[in-house]
Amino acid sequence: MQVQKKLTGAGLGLRRDFIQALSDSFPQTLDFLEVAPENWMRQTDQAVEQFSALAQQHSFVCHGLSLSIGSPDPLDIDFVKHVKAFLDKHGILFYSEHLSFCSANGHLYDLMPIPFTQEAVDYVAQRIKLVQDILERPLVLENVSYYTPLSTELSESDFTNAILADSGAKLLLDVNNVYVNSVNHNYDPKQFICSLPTEKIVYGHIAGHYNEAADLIIDTHGADVIEPVWALLEYAYQYHGVFPTLLERDFNIPDPKQLLTEVNKIKLIQDRYQIYA
Repeated sequence: MQVQKKLTGAGLGLRRDFIQALSDSFPQTLDFLEVAPENWMRQTDQAVEQFSALAQQHSFVCHGLSLSIGSPDPLDIDFVKHVKAFLDKHGILFYSEHLSFCSANGHLYDLMPIPFTQEAVDYVAQRIKLVQDILERPLVLENVSYYTPLSTELSESDFTNAILADSGAKLLLDVNNVYVNSVNHNYDPKQFICSLPTEKIVYGHIAGHYNEAADLIIDTHGADVIEPVWALLEYAYQYHGVFPTLLERDFNIPDPKQLLTEVNKIKLIQDRYQIYA
């Protein structure tokens, strides 16, 4: 029997490294999990069976890797239909993707920034509407980290807000990406967070990164979250109210108990404000 699901509290990105541990004993402090649909929807191994069992009993969101919403290439309609079927089959609450592109006459194997122009806003918003029509639900878009902007006709915040307003999409607020970009592009991360529409935020991400140089941070999801990022998350809660927040860890994955320590820290910060229902 499938339980009633909702998105609240603190979550964790599900990895095969620790799916067995979660299957054996699911932590009471863990409120939801996130998966990349590309990694699960066409597989048939034991881990997928474990995922299916977890999805019956716990709240899940999907965070995609290959929609390439800003690409000059045509949308992969068949792929979007497969994603919809996966979401429907497992009762997954939301499907999020990156406000970027990863293909242009072939796969680029990286998340590239979309030019910050009005022309790009119009183009991407129409593609988002098409995806939403197929999914029959809003697309949730993540603000991404980037290293060299392709165009600065608009600011990053103006571009992001225009996309959300014109397309009807929702927002995945990645606090670590805001911090990374604020260092790499020398802007005020708090001002950026305040510029975003509260009513659009569905959930958030927090993660670790790698300091390549004093003025260059690489978004790796391969380290512990640092104190300035924790402080920025707290500021986001102060300004927007508490929103569900997920810990991302993609590399150098430690013991699940260590990951849960950071998940529990999210919950402690959330509890400080007692705003979400």
